[in-house]
Amino acid sequence: MTASQDTIGQICKLLEPFNSTGKVLTPDTEISTDLNIDSVAVMDFVMEVEDHFDIEIPLNVVSETHSINDLAMVVDARTKKA
Repeated sequence: MTASQDTIGQICKLLEPFNSTGKVLTPDTEISTDLNIDSVAVMDFVMEVEDHFDIEIPLNVVSETHSINDLAMVVDARTKKA
């Protein structure tokens, strides 16, 4: 299952400041492993996503979210509930 391209694009824009490796971001990009982002930076990024989309993502969901597509699916599901 794939999230909306709009959501993926917005997440990629939010992720750019955290992309110190300069890796090209795709839906399959693993946020912490491919971009070498530590857990503190991941939480900062998740807070940016929450603020941007005006949603809350529970910690247990964050721990199960690995790729940009995974996160975009969570965002899509949470924005539809709002």
